[in-house]
Amino acid sequence: MAVAVVQPRPGLALDPGLGPILREAVRALGRAGAAEELAAALDAVPAALAAAGGPAALGERERALFDAFLRSLARAPGAARPEGVWQRCFLEGPPSLVLCVLLEALGSAGSGLDAREVVEVLEQFLQKGRLSALLWEVCQHQAQAGCLELQDALLNKIVSLPEHVSNKLQGKNPPVFFPQNYFPLLGDAVLQVLEKISDSLRGGLDCSISFVSHVLGKVCIHGRQKEILGVLVPRLTDLTKSDCIWQRICWRLVECVPDRWMEAVVLGFVQRAPGADVLSRLLGSLVVKNKKAQFVVTQKMLLLQYGHTTAMLQNLLGYLSLDSLRRTLLFRVLQELLETWSSSSAVKHSPAEQQLYISKAILICLSHLKEPEIESCRQELLTSMMEGVQCHLDSSLPQLRRLGMVVAEAISLKINTEGPVLKFEYEEDDETRELKSLLVQTPSFCVVPSLPDDDRNEKTGAAVPLVPESNEKSHTAAPVMPDEESDAELDSDDDDLIPYDMSEDKELKIKAPVYIRDCIEVLTGSRSEDVNKWEATVKALESLVRKNPAAAREVSVELAKILLHLEEKTCIEGFEELRQRAQVAVLTTDPIPVAKYLTSQFYSLNYSLRQRMDILDVLVLAAQELSCPKFHGKTKHSGAQKPCIQLLPGSDSSKDWRRIVDERIKSKTRRFTTGQSCVELASCPNEFNSVAGYFFFPLIQHFDRPLTTFDLLGEDHLVLGRLVHTLAVLMYLAVNTVAVTAMGKALLEFVWALRFHTDSYVRQGLLSCISSLLLSVPMEQILADMTEELLETQSWLGDVMEKDPDGDCRRLALQNLLLMENLKKKLEAVPS
Repeated sequence: MAVAVVQPRPGLALDPGLGPILREAVRALGRAGAAEELAAALDAVPAALAAAGGPAALGERERALFDAFLRSLARAPGAARPEGVWQRCFLEGPPSLVLCVLLEALGSAGSGLDAREVVEVLEQFLQKGRLSALLWEVCQHQAQAGCLELQDALLNKIVSLPEHVSNKLQGKNPPVFFPQNYFPLLGDAVLQVLEKISDSLRGGLDCSISFVSHVLGKVCIHGRQKEILGVLVPRLTDLTKSDCIWQRICWRLVECVPDRWMEAVVLGFVQRAPGADVLSRLLGSLVVKNKKAQFVVTQKMLLLQYGHTTAMLQNLLGYLSLDSLRRTLLFRVLQELLETWSSSSAVKHSPAEQQLYISKAILICLSHLKEPEIESCRQELLTSMMEGVQCHLDSSLPQLRRLGMVVAEAISLKINTEGPVLKFEYEEDDETRELKSLLVQTPSFCVVPSLPDDDRNEKTGAAVPLVPESNEKSHTAAPVMPDEESDAELDSDDDDLIPYDMSEDKELKIKAPVYIRDCIEVLTGSRSEDVNKWEATVKALESLVRKNPAAAREVSVELAKILLHLEEKTCIEGFEELRQRAQVAVLTTDPIPVAKYLTSQFYSLNYSLRQRMDILDVLVLAAQELSCPKFHGKTKHSGAQKPCIQLLPGSDSSKDWRRIVDERIKSKTRRFTTGQSCVELASCPNEFNSVAGYFFFPLIQHFDRPLTTFDLLGEDHLVLGRLVHTLAVLMYLAVNTVAVTAMGKALLEFVWALRFHTDSYVRQGLLSCISSLLLSVPMEQILADMTEELLETQSWLGDVMEKDPDGDCRRLALQNLLLMENLKKKLEAVPS
């Protein structure tokens, strides 16, 4: 049914009797005469308004008279307002005037209306649907000049109505004014107005939607997208399925939102839309017509923010892919994402969460590209892939390296559909499986009509190679043979082969050497060609060193050199662990000369990065063994166990360090309770006490001197990160030693020189060094010898906590600040 829109000329009264009745009502309120006279005068106003055609038919003169009447009614004392009559005047009057007068009365101290009375009328105002009448009234009069200020005032009052009521009633407002209740009610009012606009358009009448768009934008910028769009989006989704007029209304609704509020509205629609096809119906080509919306969709939500969900990314990029005009934006977005992904500066300075977010966006974009589009940009994709994978593989963080491999594999799969593709070896986890699944479009994000059975089977078969195998461990490509052919070949081969009878065969046992010098001869001399002898020697070496410490000390440096250069000649199980355990045994047996040798070789030429990191691992494990007392057979009950540090080969040192710090703090906590029985530690001297300096100081001396094949401050930042974490652990293990103060001062200078390093793994290690220093060096010594450095470090930790892009760095900085504060409080509590 069409709704006629009446547009009276300003100043023209439709009913000559309304003006005198309003003036008489104002005079009656001023005289405060008999109750019957007041009731009659007030009762005549709604009747005259209805006879004049309702609030929509009023001219400017009648609106001014009605405004004066409502203000007089609000100022009148309670005796001059007959119960039930004055409420009707407010509820049936022009809604825009009524809302303004009621809110002014609510905030005015000289009003005759009590705050509770005003709130009761406002509650009835909302429950009777007068809010939609107000919006419709403004939409009808929006084309008239001179009402922009009124519209702005109304907009502010509508959106902030819950705040006005709550401020006046100090939070004791009725439930309808709770934000979670009011804004869905406002959403229903918006839907009612949109239905009236739809009826007007179908009736051939023009109608403005601008004020409704302003209301939507203002609500969203106030952070209430969830409440209002939770009502609007489901209803608009149904209405726009097959109705082009409703689609036009929805498009105009978002297009008329001012630019300053556009971001909040677009973000709300992307969050609430159930799929890319729905988002396309609701927003239309908004990103093509509106520059602000285009910036939000193609730049801010993809490159400047990274907290959105994967479903939102699929909505957003799927929306760009569903229209020919928007697909150019999709291709441009992919180029910018790849540029960021392949930038070494972005990889270094942006957090891992943002790298994951960008990787997801790239894979979703690739899933929407068609073959002609891929062909046109094949060279650009290849260049970006080569640059990006190199940047990610250079990272010290395993997560970033794995992200680079996954994205590079996906790009390679897209640009080499018929030839060989990139394959990397890595362990699959939930994250990588989710990333690979993004290459396959789900039906809910596509608006393609149903395919015939043959076409559907063909497309499904083409998509099969993109789905990762959950139990696949090896990523090396292998040719696939038809089942029948492979079975036939296997059968033909089996016919010619006769198995040998090996039931009585016995394994030959090789006797291991019993002297350390024999081991050296096997590992280096002429007998090294005997593979079985060599394996037995490697397995027995650790036990021989520990059983014969005197003999081991005679050849300790020579043996350490052999083990450092020893390479695996056979596929012996656990070779790296056996070699490392033997090195640790040699170092703990003769610490000083072996430590001197290993630390000197760390900065020598002609060593691989793997060998240098092996040296660091051996130093840490040996220091741990020397610093930990041996277990004694006697048991006792204890409230808390002593921390036991276990540094596994190849493990992430930063994670170990965090666990070490947590255990150290836990060990210092007193618990008045009966715990489980544990092994009592024997009171023996700390063997690391006398040798800590030999482990620590040579490592910290030459870090800033680049070599021909080794540059810690350059491209070898992975080894620098391992070195920093090693120094942190050595500092921690040196607690209560004589050299701990000198070590702490040197370590603080080392940290200060590298505090602005670009690699997050290195910065994590530096923050771990600060933790170890605070835990190991007595606070009295820190305050006496390093007061100025401590204040500078505290200021730096505050900056890291607030500004560092890496979440782990921020957490460690906060932990150090709290630890520093706790140590100061403990020191102040001790009586001097």
